[in-house]
Amino acid sequence: MQEMKAEIATKNSKKANLLDHNSLKHILDESVSEIVTSRGYAEDVRMSNVRLFIGTIIIVIALFAQFYKKKFPGNRDFLIGCIVLYIVFNVILQLFSYRKEKNAIMFTYPPPGSVTSTGLVVSSKLPRFSDLYTLSIVSADPKSISAGRPVEFTKSVTQWFTKDGVLVEGLFWKDVGALIDDYAAVPKKKK
Repeated sequence: MQEMKAEIATKNSKKANLLDHNSLKHILDESVSEIVTSRGYAEDVRMSNVRLFIGTIIIVIALFAQFYKKKFPGNRDFLIGCIVLYIVFNVILQLFSYRKEKNAIMFTYPPPGSVTSTGLVVSSKLPRFSDLYTLSIVSADPKSISAGRPVEFTKSVTQWFTKDGVLVEGLFWKDVGALIDDYAAVPKKKK
């Protein structure tokens, strides 16, 4: 019985390579998404859908350029047009990601039954060669009257991982839950 419980615990535990900051950030970001959704915030996937739509346009342009009926010397102008459109849409996609998403892990809708009309934008940072993980929560619409002030914390990732690289989820859930509670408890800004 004890062996079975230990086996289940190791299967459910989240393990990261402690020497790889991308692995650490990925595990933490994944856990943050779980925590936020467990608090009643539904994920807003509109930004992802826009990115997928722009990416689909880029793929269609590339397919037209590849499989156009005429061979190379005859389709030179068409290929130049496809290359220009391909570059333009890739720049649009990069600008969209840079301007709208920034470091966001997820966007949410407001929880059902909430008096606020805005969701959350949850973002994180884990700089290279640093152990300081910054998690911030801001309103999806900062200009809204129901938007709360941004809250964030910066803590060392060493307090959430064991020496073997296993995430101590209880501690992390407590810290992130406290941050969500801080955001919900912050008095709303006045105009």
